[in-house]
Amino acid sequence: MGVIMQAWVTMVVTLATLTVAPVDAKIYERCELAMKLEKAGLNGFKGYSIEDWLCMAHYESGFDTSFVDHNPDGSSEYGIFQLNSAWWCNNGVTPTQNLCHMECRDLLNRHILDDILCARQVASSKNGMTAWDSWTRHCSGHYLSEWLKGCNMHAKSDSKKINS
Repeated sequence: MGVIMQAWVTMVVTLATLTVAPVDAKIYERCELAMKLEKAGLNGFKGYSIEDWLCMAHYESGFDTSFVDHNPDGSSEYGIFQLNSAWWCNNGVTPTQNLCHMECRDLLNRHILDDILCARQVASSKNGMTAWDSWTRHCSGHYLSEWLKGCNMHAKSDSKKINS
């Protein structure tokens, strides 16, 4: 009985370790993320402002790089921009188009350049930022200048409403 119990405990501990959030995860501060997004060239990309990106990421993940959400269709969404495994990345579980040519787990760490590059691809698709339901619901057509309030940004975004 002792050996079986020990094997069971080992298996439980191993599974628990695998389900823990990545050690290299990060929840970004709003202004810190704004500067990263600006540095990555997202200000004005496809007509969207830094405020659009901040608003969307806030409602998608709370700026948490390790956030994973599971959908009723079996796909999952990963990382700070909640990129879907059916379309943008490969989670090794569900069928995927893998349009960003990456593993979904690579979207779960603090290094978000790969997330940004994939999100740019999403924004470049025919749907633009309407690909994110949260952007459509909470950000599109709204006055978004509050998202940069208090951020020490050199180039303030154009605060006009893009989709009003």
